Amino acid sequence: MNFIKGYLIPRLLQYFIVTFLGLSAIFFLPRLLPTDPVKQQLQQYQTFGVYIPPEQQEEMMRTLRQLYGLEGTLWEQYLDFWKRLLTGDFGPSFSRFPVSVSKVISQALPWTVGLLSLTTILSWIIAVIVGGIVGYYRKRWMEALDVVVMIIRPIPYYVMALICLILFAYVFPIFPLSGGIGIGQKLSFDLETILSIVKHGTLPALTLMIVGIAWQFQSMKLIVQIVKSEDHVWYAKTAGVTEKMIVRNHVIRNAMLPMITQLGLQFGGIFSGALITEMVFAYPGIGWILYDAIMKADYNLIMGVMCISTIAITTSILLLDLIYPLFDPRVRYR
Repeated sequence: MNFIKGYLIPRLLQYFIVTFLGLSAIFFLPRLLPTDPVKQQLQQYQTFGVYIPPEQQEEMMRTLRQLYGLEGTLWEQYLDFWKRLLTGDFGPSFSRFPVSVSKVISQALPWTVGLLSLTTILSWIIAVIVGGIVGYYRKRWMEALDVVVMIIRPIPYYVMALICLILFAYVFPIFPLSGGIGIGQKLSFDLETILSIVKHGTLPALTLMIVGIAWQFQSMKLIVQIVKSEDHVWYAKTAGVTEKMIVRNHVIRNAMLPMITQLGLQFGGIFSGALITEMVFAYPGIGWILYDAIMKADYNLIMGVMCISTIAITTSILLLDLIYPLFDPRVRYR
């Protein structure tokens, strides 16, 4: 009962308040900008040589304002924004008219979540185990591995992605250069389609994992080096506890706590990381459609992606807060 009152309810309240403020910021910030998306849209048409008679411009602007949710006072727009959000209706996508924003996002979301969630979890598990062992023991192959990781770690992700792309898609054409599935193939559950998806996703996943493992490996190694010199580890050694148990139960387990926090923050950053990954590999996920929406001034689609990203980030942080007591008894029994 104390756990529910003292831990669960405050975090649920915090989750709803932060989500509410984040989504409200998405509504207000674009309206503070000096640019008018409707006029911008009309100017874009004229740039491409589309002639709109003056008598039709007013009607077109009224229609666009209705589709963008820009009709009425600011308060009416705000209420309409929440109504649309709660019903999952972000209006039509202008770059893919008349397809709705919800449909565009629902088609792209599984690609991003599938690729980035899998690579984030796998790289975290590998980094925690290998980093923990290298941080505790000191052997020659571990020192060599440490040097390799130190070389990889400062390389920016987009540079690593380009290196892997040139090596494994151009010099040695093992993997496809771009895309999420073979050209002309339709999504289905047959073996050929699954193999095509795996083949197209391997190179983006590989680059994400190399950079992710290198970054988390060093964090875990340094944390383990601090934990192994703490009093409770020396006490376990003097008490005759086997080294394997000390590493597993007293060192890695304690060192994992800050790494779990990092994992939660990484999940929150999936959508921002998706932009670079999907741009480099032309992968059909949320990052790719966000870039396309920005380039084509697709206001509704940008708003839809930002809302989904905000909800995903705050939800991942809430889930992290809820599972944290399972790993840290000090929180559980507070």
